[in-house]
Amino acid sequence: MAQSLSKIYIHIVFSTKDRVPFLKDNNLRGEIHAYLSGICKNLDSQSLQIGGSIDHVHVLCTLSRKYTVANLIRDLKKESSKWVKMKESPFLTDFHWQSGYGVFSVSPSHLRSLKKYIANQTEHHASETYQDELRRLLQKYNVEYDERYVWD
Repeated sequence: MAQSLSKIYIHIVFSTKDRVPFLKDNNLRGEIHAYLSGICKNLDSQSLQIGGSIDHVHVLCTLSRKYTVANLIRDLKKESSKWVKMKESPFLTDFHWQSGYGVFSVSPSHLRSLKKYIANQTEHHASETYQDELRRLLQKYNVEYDERYVWD
């Protein structure tokens, strides 16, 4: 094939360090979601839906053929963290993302339901904690994990 083509959908989940509720403010949360979308675009990875709650984010995007998953997530966290710390709020000077993340492949046939799920994170977390949500995702994808090393 003369041309390199790919279309890989991924669902990324990561939390603030120690799940500190830095994203309580709806305006800030909306701004950081928009900023994450811009980072995806700059990295040739189209964002399809970004959402989250007071202490974590979900990013549904394509994976550029030019970047590894690790490099995409590294840049998402690094650039968004720098942006948040530039906000003029004493509360945000200690902002950090957790060191780890979860990333899951997504079938094109599941995009619609996953977009809806991500868009409704605030309502969703009225009945399920972030920890239980991540455990459920890990179990769904048969990911082996050790609880001692998942939460930071």
